[in-house]
Amino acid sequence: MKSAQQPSTPSLYDALLALPENLVGEILNGELYTQPRPAGPHGLAESGLNIELGGPFHKGRGGPGGWWILVEPEVHFVRDTEVAVPDLAGWRRERMPEIPRDHRFEVVPDWVCEILSPGIEKKDRAIKLPLYARYGVAHAWLVDPLERTLEAFELREGYWVLLGTLKDEDPVCLPPFDAVTFSLAELWT
Repeated sequence: MKSAQQPSTPSLYDALLALPENLVGEILNGELYTQPRPAGPHGLAESGLNIELGGPFHKGRGGPGGWWILVEPEVHFVRDTEVAVPDLAGWRRERMPEIPRDHRFEVVPDWVCEILSPGIEKKDRAIKLPLYARYGVAHAWLVDPLERTLEAFELREGYWVLLGTLKDEDPVCLPPFDAVTFSLAELWT
């Protein structure tokens, strides 16, 4: 007599892929996290930062170029197991000469940015920042559109070092994008 096979339990990545379109999913430290699509201030800050960095660094217009700057890439630190979706991420083209053909980015970004929103700030600070450090992301920015602040960090010997905290309309000229200066106010308008 044959024994009945137990149905296989879907993997966390299968569960992530099955999420409805209105949710963003991430697998962090072996746990599936979900959140709704961002609200207006979050989207405005994300879009503004993409415009300010995309021209000079992604396209080389008015800046040095040499970067891929992408919105919400699915970064696989460990394929289908440790998956983060930063709001923005950047790779030096010398480290990642081509964009992957599928949705998995398996090269560790050189820079990530999280746009803080009520209800997810704790996850971004307490879970994602340490995860980014563990995998060697060199720079991280945290942008709070409600408080109108930007915090810039650099990874040194495995620990985040705060390079600066900017507010309101301060000029932004911080690593790794210190070749160009723009007003932080561009993220709020």
